[in-house]
Amino acid sequence: MRGLAYLLGIVAGFGITFQVGMNSRLRTLLQSANTAALVSFLVGTCALAALFVVTRAPVPDRSVISSVPWWAWLGGLMGAFYVAISTVVASQLGTAALLALGLLGQLSLALAADHYGWMGLPEHPITLTRLAGVALLGAGVWLITR
Repeated sequence: MRGLAYLLGIVAGFGITFQVGMNSRLRTLLQSANTAALVSFLVGTCALAALFVVTRAPVPDRSVISSVPWWAWLGGLMGAFYVAISTVVASQLGTAALLALGLLGQLSLALAADHYGWMGLPEHPITLTRLAGVALLGAGVWLITR
């Protein structure tokens, strides 16, 4: 099962690469990063609504919804920010540079999030090995952006 998770993670990465190109092209044609991001999220919302209907996912009751911490509702804002920014940055730096920089940012903050167990996730302490991984990724980002 773990192998499937690795495979799905790689395939999701492929999808993000295509998404960057698609959204960047949409921004160019629509002449607006905000409009491109809005269209991207509207299409995604429609797809998720259809998936919700097809899978007959249960609707959580009011007590479950009210127990969600305020910050957990903001994940979509992070996605919207990424999509809007990526439509501009990809056209200036290229897809590889954008994704490399984004990954470096993700993993750098993820070390702290793991170390402290932020957002209810399990704690995984920062180790020299994990720091070395981020440093090597930083070196890779430097090479990709040159």
